Amino acid sequence: MDHHVEDLSLADKGLLRIQWAEKDMPVLRQIKERFEKEKPLKGLTVGACLHVTTETANLMITLKSGGANVFLTASNPLSTQDDVAAALVKHFDIPVFAIYGEDRETYYKHLNAVLDQKPNITMDDGADLISLLHMERQELIDNVYGGTEETTTGVIRLKAMAKEGVLRFPVIAVNDAYTKHMFDNKYGTGQSTIDGILRATNRLIAGSKFVVAGYGWCGKGVAMRARGMGADVIITEVDPLKALEAVMDGFRVIPMEEAAKVGDFFVTVTGNINVIDRQHIAVMKNGAIISNSGHFDVEINLKALESMSVKTKDIRENVKEYTLEDGRNIYILAEGRLVNLAAAEGHPAQVMDMSFANQALSAEYVYKNAGNLERQVYKVPDELDFEVARLKLQALGVKIDTLTDEQVKYLNSWEHGT
Repeated sequence: MDHHVEDLSLADKGLLRIQWAEKDMPVLRQIKERFEKEKPLKGLTVGACLHVTTETANLMITLKSGGANVFLTASNPLSTQDDVAAALVKHFDIPVFAIYGEDRETYYKHLNAVLDQKPNITMDDGADLISLLHMERQELIDNVYGGTEETTTGVIRLKAMAKEGVLRFPVIAVNDAYTKHMFDNKYGTGQSTIDGILRATNRLIAGSKFVVAGYGWCGKGVAMRARGMGADVIITEVDPLKALEAVMDGFRVIPMEEAAKVGDFFVTVTGNINVIDRQHIAVMKNGAIISNSGHFDVEINLKALESMSVKTKDIRENVKEYTLEDGRNIYILAEGRLVNLAAAEGHPAQVMDMSFANQALSAEYVYKNAGNLERQVYKVPDELDFEVARLKLQALGVKIDTLTDEQVKYLNSWEHGT
């Protein structure tokens, strides 16, 4: 396949949306301008497994501007924007293998289609491409200089691979860059998750009991936005430090077994399995609405819910009603997948500007330094993180102070006391 998208006639609509997003991505734009002049990725093949959105499209265009041959597939069956996929193929000659709502077989067929191109650099959101490469396509690994990873779940998987000694090339954890996780996870996930819930349900959040499972960067963002809309926000956690932070931020922290009894809305953002399980569903109120903003659709035990149900019904787009034996109705949004991408459009371009700037710079860094990197997971180098922040401030017209020579000397000395 040279590409596999839903409908190329959608390309013109997708192009307009890509251009709209680009207006709010000034950092990536500056990198693209440099890439066009320097061609730092010339001759490289980049295999990307990312959410196929307008923002991702601008990253792919930037990489191609840098001289790379770019191939893109989706990192989630429900996150592809079909018009964007069509636009990349028709208007930018970038092969895309992604269709909204594709089944598991097609999803992996598309992953393999990208791997068939023998990528030199992998670019993941969830580590599915690297995982498949290591498990089933090992003959291609010698072609790979290294990779990048976009999200928390993928970083967890990759660190597990490195710990077991099976990771075969270096990977940059883009997710761990401060200009990524602080802004993308907190502000991006916070806004887009609420957006997805509202688009799917059109329910009022104000006055509701809103349960957020997990108080990492994503959970902080969701909790902050839900509280801002007037909800009584409840946090569930397993990490005592994060739970304490949530308390100090003014949230009520209780176990999920207690929260399940009172919640109107539930959002999981933990990266773990069965966070909402059978025993929680068993005590939920009639009409409880459950969604997930973690990467994989494993945080809600859907198999248990199905076994507890006597009937199901698709009652709205991205809303499935499960009727339990006692007559209670439980509602699952977006099949338990990423509600912010499946029911909405994902993070705003202003946020993804920084995340994808980190991706572009990390790809360049991997290529330039591949011979000096070990087979492990690296954080984004501080100089790249600071450069992204500097470019963002410059684009926003914000100026900051610089240290004087005297201040630099003071900070690097030990002689000065009280």
